Amino acid sequence: MTRRVAVLTGGVGGAKLVHGLLQIMPAENITAIVNTGDDFQHLGLHISPDIDTVLYTLSGKANRVQGWGREDESWNFMEALRELGDEDWFALGDRDLALHVVRSYRLAQGDSLTAITRDCSMAWGIGAIILPMSDNRVATFLDTDEGLLEFQRYFVESRCAPIVKQVIFRGSENAKAAPGVVDALYAADIVLLAPSNPYLSIDPLLSVPEINTALHSLRAPVVSVSPIIGGRAVKGPTAKLMKELGKDVDNSSIAAHYAGLINGLLIDSGDEAPSGIQVAKTDTLMRSHFDRARVAEAACDFAYSLGTK
Repeated sequence: MTRRVAVLTGGVGGAKLVHGLLQIMPAENITAIVNTGDDFQHLGLHISPDIDTVLYTLSGKANRVQGWGREDESWNFMEALRELGDEDWFALGDRDLALHVVRSYRLAQGDSLTAITRDCSMAWGIGAIILPMSDNRVATFLDTDEGLLEFQRYFVESRCAPIVKQVIFRGSENAKAAPGVVDALYAADIVLLAPSNPYLSIDPLLSVPEINTALHSLRAPVVSVSPIIGGRAVKGPTAKLMKELGKDVDNSSIAAHYAGLINGLLIDSGDEAPSGIQVAKTDTLMRSHFDRARVAEAACDFAYSLGTK
């Protein structure tokens, strides 16, 4: 039986999970709903970092070392930018730049982020459906010891160094889910929360009222793949952020964060299972394409075993 899967995802870790799903099931049965809280305007361009990472990963264009950006990139634009003494804290490669220019031009012409993302997917032969969480502006801000920072200023320019006191999603209360998002959730046989940062990558999705309402009313099982392995985050500021927000860096905190939303938690084989929730284990570190497929299969098998709510 062919089943439909919806995945809520951020960037690198989530893109790897979606790529794993592509290896084990028909592409048309996969919908990736992607965080856009990281989107921002830079040098007059609309940048969608998580959408871009998913697009590059699924099309085979992603930089295999960095996990973000494009493979075989060149940096002439950045060199010329530095000559002019302009802002160079956010790296835009020459190949990468084409996507930002096209997106910005089409948005200015009145096209939606959903339509632009669909067309890019088709142009690059991606069979899975990739949807932004919303066509409305939702912006992640961090209230820190250095003041209120837009996400990319915190994440890239400040390298996550400021101490975070609160995460804020501006515009989320009035944002509508992008076309197709709610339908994909209700049509899914299982829903997965990718091993993306719960506070910075998944919570923006959950802050959109229509998405939150749909997730809490689904009959399909919802499973989260934990981003924590051995008390550490695989990538990014997850562990640092959890400590600053007064959370223990363990799977009990991840389970508590998603309490009332998820039916199960997939954790690493070497980690202790939290109480009060259904748990499955596998090696959750996705180093290779084989690892991605294995984790995706483990997550799906676990979710299927839980049945409907």
